[in-house]
Amino acid sequence: MLFWIISALLTVLVAVVLLSPLMRASARVSLYDEGEAAVYRDQLRELDRDKASGLISADDADYARAEIGRRLLAIAGRAKTGGEGADPASEASAARPVGRRRYTFSQAFILLCLPVIGLAGYLEIGSPGTLDAPLAARIENPGDDVDLLVAKVERHLAGNPEDGNGWNVLAPVYFRIGRLPDAELAFRNAIRILGPDAERMNGLGETLVLRNDGIVTDDAQMAFQAALKIEPNNPRADFYLALALEQSGRRAEALAAFQAIAAASPPTAPWMSLVNQHIAANSAGVPLANAPGQTAVPQQAPTAANPAAPGNPSADDIANAQQMSEADRGEMIRGMVASLDARLKEDPNNFEGWMRLVRSYAMLKDTDRAEVALKDGLKAFPADGAEGQQLIAMAKELGLDVKEVSQ
Repeated sequence: MLFWIISALLTVLVAVVLLSPLMRASARVSLYDEGEAAVYRDQLRELDRDKASGLISADDADYARAEIGRRLLAIAGRAKTGGEGADPASEASAARPVGRRRYTFSQAFILLCLPVIGLAGYLEIGSPGTLDAPLAARIENPGDDVDLLVAKVERHLAGNPEDGNGWNVLAPVYFRIGRLPDAELAFRNAIRILGPDAERMNGLGETLVLRNDGIVTDDAQMAFQAALKIEPNNPRADFYLALALEQSGRRAEALAAFQAIAAASPPTAPWMSLVNQHIAANSAGVPLANAPGQTAVPQQAPTAANPAAPGNPSADDIANAQQMSEADRGEMIRGMVASLDARLKEDPNNFEGWMRLVRSYAMLKDTDRAEVALKDGLKAFPADGAEGQQLIAMAKELGLDVKEVSQ
């Protein structure tokens, strides 16, 4: 019952706040019209005095009286209908409150319709029968609410910061909901308290990779290497270390590493699709863009790259490349890169394509074309955006002159 009383009082308060501007407007309009009418009546009296004293002729006095009377009738018309151009009314109606009639509909809507709409909406989407529950009580019984579950563990860790199991539980949750800085801190605390294991080291490494836009940094490599020491047959760590080789331009070593993962994995493993993509790309000399969406965790089904994206090698291209001589293979690669360049000029709205093109020219040691591609890519994806920042970060990693290009 208390809830409904408070709701009624709040409704009245909101109605008063909404009505006050209309009421003030009504008063201002009414006072203005009354003052204007008083001025015209004074002019009529002064006109009679001037006519009586002979200061104005009878014809001029009649003409002036008619003009003043017309203006008085116009004020009376506004007072009656609430708008100019209406039929004139008597002068006495000029003093009537204009706003009460002008804003009748608005006032009725505020007083009647808004509360009814609000009540109907609350009954539809609200929970009027739910008992009051403070935050502490809801945290104690979070149900399936992930935010409340996280808040419960956070509250526990605030009072028990050395609870390694708590950090170990919270770290992967932070990772899944995208709170990467918190995930890194939680993984580090769990490792510090409980000691390293393969799962925690992989979690820390992958968090560092995603925090750096898909780049396998030195810190991330150290985490994956530690995971491999603990668990040698670990495709997740192997995948990211192979990806680090690819990102550093060591394509032959990356190809061997990805092939080793494929040889050690079951054909139906969920990560095989992504591993095969990297094998194909490194075989043809066209590395995949190192965007986060293409460095999926090998422990689960990865997100495949778009096969229709410009520059992806076809199955025939890969088969032919493996049978060619080194010179012919290099010529084929340059032809594929040139084809990608031409397609991007026709359709520049392809971020993955620009990443691939810049990296491909850099791998071919064609620095000038790589910088031109970077400049064109930044026209389509400006440097102040997330995609542009990724392009610049990759260019710095490849040793391109980013300052000159981005100016």
